[in-house]
Amino acid sequence: MKLTGKIALITGGSRGIGFATAKIMSENGATVVITGKDSKRLEKSVLKIPNSIGFVADIRKTDEVKNVVRKTIEKFGKLDILVNNAGIFPKIKQLHEIDEDEWNEVLDVNLTGQFRFTKEAIPHLQKTSGSIINISSDAGLKAYQGFNADAYSASKAALIILTKCWALEYAKYKIRVNCICPGVVDTDMTKQFLKTQQDKDFMDNEHPIGRIGKPEEIAKAIMYFVSDDASWTTGAVLAVDGGESIK
Repeated sequence: MKLTGKIALITGGSRGIGFATAKIMSENGATVVITGKDSKRLEKSVLKIPNSIGFVADIRKTDEVKNVVRKTIEKFGKLDILVNNAGIFPKIKQLHEIDEDEWNEVLDVNLTGQFRFTKEAIPHLQKTSGSIINISSDAGLKAYQGFNADAYSASKAALIILTKCWALEYAKYKIRVNCICPGVVDTDMTKQFLKTQQDKDFMDNEHPIGRIGKPEEIAKAIMYFVSDDASWTTGAVLAVDGGESIK
């Protein structure tokens, strides 16, 4: 699954799934552009990923999103791959406990942010018959008690249907749009819920395969979708979640 000569843009690429994805793509020949809000973390991540460059950007700000895409094209002349990975996980609350500002922030980052980057990338992906990967969640596939009315679930479910809409709309340009739905993965974002061994054991047991996932396991699934091995695959939604979504 070589990506030699490909230019890949990965949002939220300074850590977790984004970092693992950037690393494996780089190892397979791609030149990688990663984004993040924390400039210091971004700099450290770029040093660990060969053939990479980082641009500080807030996915909530249209001007910064446009700037990232513009700089990518100015520097490399094209764009082949967009991985919409950046996202946030809010505190688990029931519907009546959610503040409207919290709701709007999650939707802005997890859904509208993906729209912003995709909108700016599409004209360039049309020229390369490129590939888009949306990172959703198993929380977009089924309801979970405790946050089934949460903005997170809503944003991730919406991203799944947007994947299908975009895949259908841009198939005529040979742009492939696919979606991955991870379960709980060992990242900085999930560590806040896994502070004790009891928490970790509980979460491991929630997944039928007996453990939570690793960022590299999601990255390998992304690699398949952006490679020529998946040249006839678009609009697909793949759960990579240790069997959690089939319970």
